[in-house]
Amino acid sequence: MKRTVFFFLGLILAVLPAKADEGMWLPSLISQRIGDMQAKGFKLSAEDVYSVNQASLKDAVVLFGSGCTGELVSDEGLLLTNHHCGYGYIQKHSSVEHDYLKDGFWALNRGEELPNPGLTVSFLDRMDDVTALVLKGYDPSMTEAQRDSVVRANSSRLAAENADPSKGLTANVEALFYGNQYFLFVFRVFRDVRLVGAPPSSIGKFGGDTDNWMWPRHTGDFSIFRVYAGKDNEPADYSPDNVPYHPKKFFKISRAGVQEGDFTFVYGCPGSTQEYVMSEQVKYVSELSDPQKIALRTQRLDIQKKYMLQDQAVRIQYSSKNASVSNAWKKWQGEEKGIKKMHTVATKQAYEARFKEWAKGTEYDGLVERLGDIYARRNPTYLAYEYYNETVRTIEVVQFASAIVARLRSGNPTKDLIDSFFKDYYQPIDEEIFVAMMTSFDENVPDSFKPEFFKELLSEYGSVESCKDLVFRGTIFTDKEKVEALTPDDLEEVSKDPAYAMYAAFYDWYSNDLAPVIRETGEELRVANRDYMRAQMEFEKDRDFYPDANLTLRVAYGHVEGYSPYDAAYYHPVSTLKGIIEKDNPDIFDYNIPQVLRDIYAQGGHEDQPVCFLATNHTTGGNSGSPVINADGNLIGINFDRVWEGTMSDIVFDPEFCRNISLDIRYLLFVIDEIGHASYLFDEMVFADR
Repeated sequence: MKRTVFFFLGLILAVLPAKADEGMWLPSLISQRIGDMQAKGFKLSAEDVYSVNQASLKDAVVLFGSGCTGELVSDEGLLLTNHHCGYGYIQKHSSVEHDYLKDGFWALNRGEELPNPGLTVSFLDRMDDVTALVLKGYDPSMTEAQRDSVVRANSSRLAAENADPSKGLTANVEALFYGNQYFLFVFRVFRDVRLVGAPPSSIGKFGGDTDNWMWPRHTGDFSIFRVYAGKDNEPADYSPDNVPYHPKKFFKISRAGVQEGDFTFVYGCPGSTQEYVMSEQVKYVSELSDPQKIALRTQRLDIQKKYMLQDQAVRIQYSSKNASVSNAWKKWQGEEKGIKKMHTVATKQAYEARFKEWAKGTEYDGLVERLGDIYARRNPTYLAYEYYNETVRTIEVVQFASAIVARLRSGNPTKDLIDSFFKDYYQPIDEEIFVAMMTSFDENVPDSFKPEFFKELLSEYGSVESCKDLVFRGTIFTDKEKVEALTPDDLEEVSKDPAYAMYAAFYDWYSNDLAPVIRETGEELRVANRDYMRAQMEFEKDRDFYPDANLTLRVAYGHVEGYSPYDAAYYHPVSTLKGIIEKDNPDIFDYNIPQVLRDIYAQGGHEDQPVCFLATNHTTGGNSGSPVINADGNLIGINFDRVWEGTMSDIVFDPEFCRNISLDIRYLLFVIDEIGHASYLFDEMVFADR
């Protein structure tokens, strides 16, 4: 056992040639990559990047909420992230009277900064390889269930030993390389985070869905928050008496700008990738899953947009929801196209053929066939689950009914849930989405996978339209006063409500028919992929492996570079204010810029104002808001997207097309000054000339 563990760790820690700018590297192991980084222009040391003994760049980077990244840019806790990361909080503070989405928001003093209940930022305190400790007590003769028990017990003990709630410290153990390696992550979590500033959405979301994932991009995708702490500088619940947090480290801001070829470095929390899966999984994603989800979300987006264009109040209510639906919708389109363009399935199949030859007579003989068999049994059921997830679970009143009943059963208060739901609910949208989604479910899910409840409902009422009338005319969950009047004593009666009954019937179907198959095959895949990952690393001893993303802190590095999307075209890596004016169109919501920006441009002198830039850093979801740093370690931008042609990088990285898109920090400063008139914020920033 020990020989296996140490052999595997030796493979992981080996310093091998990098493949282009691919890779999401663990900061604590950055010393093994620092030579390559410095050869490409980086001027700092490994200790400057990550250290537990002194302040380092990691101490200026945070997990923002539960799915984005942010960075500190002052000794007073000032934090930058993307506009789309802060969007939900900006929206919660918005109303028709104070439309911060449309008009922007700028706190002109500390007293005007707005609290955001539930929002946290988490600083990585340290990360440790605990593989040996997690596997302590494991013996290869054990069953998989026994191994899991050992891993869970040891992981829980390590997390408990390293957490300290009184100091805001949380700890968790994460599996890397499909459970071949384990790391302990200790975070310091701050719970008082206030909104300081945000540009109007016509800047922060300029280009909207049309430009999303595209280049050239001209989106001022940033928002500004401030981290507050108790008077001891430790994490604390919100209080008017809290003071700005003084971080161990914050980024200096470069005013030098970027040129093609410049070194770039992204420090953030990428969410999820699957670089090492076999061909059957890639085939499922590109030929079944992505096309299905794209079609369903297209319908939902069209319905939402129709009503949003008709009414400003509805636009505010559904702006965040629409953006959430749209983001993955467009990403999946690029991913599907990129996988096919790169012939990824065929490439992986060829790789698997070579692997099978190598594996003959070893413990890995038959592993590829074993994986293929698991996917063959899993995929039809998983496809039905994804249809359920993208249809039934998108009907707002049905999900609201389930949430209220759950609160009533547990005895927890419902007022906050009720207020939040009705603030952003428009019933005509929900009704039309019900018809579209349930019609698609009926037409595209095989009868053998449909719940009996749904088949009987259609048989009795004759059409999806009639089923919609049954739910929306019969439910109390569209009536705020009636929902507010509910008590736990009403549970028996409310369980018969048609909206809740629909939720319960479909959930029972999922739980009884789909979930057991998904769980069983998922467990088989987990074990088989662990073996396959280990086998690949033995098969390709000269390949440089990095762990798939899992929302833990990572480092990616590359350089500023454009790309050629198709024959006879080249995209330069920097966009400018001139491009915004070229796209400006008052008749199109996504391109209707503030009049003040038109006036500034008309005065002259700002045509070449940089807005966004491209680089070759390997990023994914979760890297939104990540600091983009230059060779000197100074902030030059904020990562917010990838180009559409490169969104397949979650599965396969193509150095010709994979580019991350970042907001140029100089445009952020321009907007703060010229649009927000909040240049007082510059007084607490530190600027660098390089």
